[in-house]
Amino acid sequence: MGATLTVAWREYASFFRSSIGWLVIALYLFLSGLWFAYDSITPGQPASMRALFSVSQWLLLIVAPAISMRLLSEELRSGTIEPLMTAPISDWHIVIGKYLAALAFLITMLLPTLIHVGVIELLASPDYGPILAGYLGLVFVGACYLAVGLFFSSLTRNQIVAFLSTLFFFMLLVFISSPNVAALVDEPFRSLLFGLSINLRIADFAKGVFDTSHAAFFLAFVVLFVVLSVVGVESRRWR
Repeated sequence: MGATLTVAWREYASFFRSSIGWLVIALYLFLSGLWFAYDSITPGQPASMRALFSVSQWLLLIVAPAISMRLLSEELRSGTIEPLMTAPISDWHIVIGKYLAALAFLITMLLPTLIHVGVIELLASPDYGPILAGYLGLVFVGACYLAVGLFFSSLTRNQIVAFLSTLFFFMLLVFISSPNVAALVDEPFRSLLFGLSINLRIADFAKGVFDTSHAAFFLAFVVLFVVLSVVGVESRRWR
């Protein structure tokens, strides 16, 4: 556990030593702030963060791969992966530590958006249940994006390739699980495609619905791709 936390802290701190970390935070806060001002505070309408939570799924689809693309790709490109792999820690410690660092960075990026909650509190009497569920949904979907990004980062030295691979993976997933496409196939494949829909799950979180099946879906996604990332790193020992 100590080795994992050491790797996690080293990686987390590195986000703030590079321009990409600050750029990612600035980009997300700028775009989410614009959307909050445009769609969440409308005269005559209830003050709510539902619209912000819904659009943040798409913002995170851009931002999260930018966070994860360097986790292992940079180590592979610079050659620092070899001394890291020969250190007295396992590949599991390396991969999980880096993943936890990326997740901690993503949560750090989301924290300033609590200012929006304060603004809504000044204007209305919000229901904090949907707000809490919405933030949990963002953490879950962000964790899912990061796990897949970590996997693609373990396969290539090129950060741009890792970024685009993650982006295209989720664009394809959104496409095949959309109602129009899923309706073209018969059961049980139709239910399977609907079950893969991230949009439907994050929409429930945005409405304030916390479904344990949604949480299980995202956690299973995270576990699967973190394990695949470990396999990707271990495969380099076999070459």
